[in-house]
Amino acid sequence: MMRRTWAGIVAGAVGTTALNTVTYLDMAVRGRGASSTPEDVVHRLSARTHVPVPGGAEARENRASAAGALLGILTGVGVGALYGASRALPWRPALPLAGLATGLAAMAGSDLPVALLKVSQPRTWRPADWLADLVPHLVYGAVTAAAYEMLRREPMAYRQPKGAPP
Repeated sequence: MMRRTWAGIVAGAVGTTALNTVTYLDMAVRGRGASSTPEDVVHRLSARTHVPVPGGAEARENRASAAGALLGILTGVGVGALYGASRALPWRPALPLAGLATGLAAMAGSDLPVALLKVSQPRTWRPADWLADLVPHLVYGAVTAAAYEMLRREPMAYRQPKGAPP
């Protein structure tokens, strides 16, 4: 079970890189700015827990931005770990369905805190907003599932060509 979980962690990191790549490509193509949502989540968590983000104004904003990005990485790696652990269960859906479920789980893992902390209300999002959120998460799910399966395959035995010295 631990090997599966570790493979899931690595796969989740690969999927997170894919999600970030798709997000930055979207920003580059459409010329849109970065979302302030991750750092807004950090500020809301800070206020709710009464644990201030330390430093002066600029340092506080930089730390909140970094902490928001780290929460995204933690979500991606955590969902990957759950994916790996879940592959030990008797029911293992086919790769496309597993990737879809993993992408939607990651999306829920990032959107639920946003909604619960009232940083944003997904019910008010336009279709373009949902698409901008959905596509990177679906890519995350597909890449995470594929990376996990590649990591879990047994390596092919090395075969020397006939006549080669041992």
